[in-house]
Amino acid sequence: MTHDRKPAPEQIREARQENPDMRERDFARDLGISEADYIAAHVGAEGPLTARRILPFARELLGLLPKLGEVMSLTRNDSAVHETIGTFGRFMSSGGAAAAFGDNINLRLFFKHWAHGFAVEKRDNDTVKRSLQFFDPAGEAVQKIHLRPESDLAAFEALVTRLISSDQSQTVSTAPYPPAPEDAVTVDNFARRDDLRELWTGMTDVHQFWDILQKINVPRRVAVHCVGEDCAWPLAGDAIDRVLAAVSASGTETMCFVGSRGCTQIYGGPIGTVRPMGPWLNVMDPKFHLHLRTDHIAEVWALRRPIAEGQLSSVEAYDAQGRLVIQFFGARRNGQDEPAEWRAIVDALERRPHPQAA
Repeated sequence: MTHDRKPAPEQIREARQENPDMRERDFARDLGISEADYIAAHVGAEGPLTARRILPFARELLGLLPKLGEVMSLTRNDSAVHETIGTFGRFMSSGGAAAAFGDNINLRLFFKHWAHGFAVEKRDNDTVKRSLQFFDPAGEAVQKIHLRPESDLAAFEALVTRLISSDQSQTVSTAPYPPAPEDAVTVDNFARRDDLRELWTGMTDVHQFWDILQKINVPRRVAVHCVGEDCAWPLAGDAIDRVLAAVSASGTETMCFVGSRGCTQIYGGPIGTVRPMGPWLNVMDPKFHLHLRTDHIAEVWALRRPIAEGQLSSVEAYDAQGRLVIQFFGARRNGQDEPAEWRAIVDALERRPHPQAA
């Protein structure tokens, strides 16, 4: 999306006045702009939505968030919205990444994708909703932090003052991420299957998985297809529905991962209320909300990876473009094998024939 093809900020605001009820993300897409463009158009504006530009310095942000108290932390991609309610605490950073922890807060952040930041206020009669919103270079949402009634407003204003940008213009520069190269590794042309299998079966920690993919230059979905059916196998299309139903009915604690380009958010604990609504599969628990577009899911796989304490089983879904949508693991304590009840849930899921079978 090039800047000269975008409507002017005042045109964006006028279009919103004519269509005030559509979700902001959907409105921006229909208008041919990014969500960051939409928020930027309201910097300093009067009306129900106003914004201030803040620096997208994720490392410094993590040191300030604990002072806000209870917040709602939101990470999403095109197919899943993951919301946890809790408080930020300690964080660790190294190089271009960080991990943030707290009470019901568990994030992995990748700084190179944090390009734009805003402090946003939305007015609805006497109610004001405040949030911190961050976007990647393409203008897609990376992470949003929404204040709750219990949040500390003085700490919010102090955070905004600390991170306020000298640039308070109403436009942002955005550019799409480059497409995959024509010589990209695919399931059909991937030649290092023996190397993949040797490294996969030799894992002692699930966090080695990313390093393995980088070492042999293979995309995640390609690796899943090619490693062998004893390590990864395809599941029926309704597997995610069945996972949520099973953990809800049994009380088995799970770990649910959803990621944007710049942040992966993790919930660990029980799943209570699961409600289908049209194409959406929803979890509506007091401290965890999940909204999943099941019609976007093209493939579901079960993975089994060795760790020092035993094995880890996961269920993960991909969209039609081969992008990872969501992952589930069984919740476990450090130094222990995964819970037997979680492994039984995974093993009971209906399998599909492996696409690589002869």
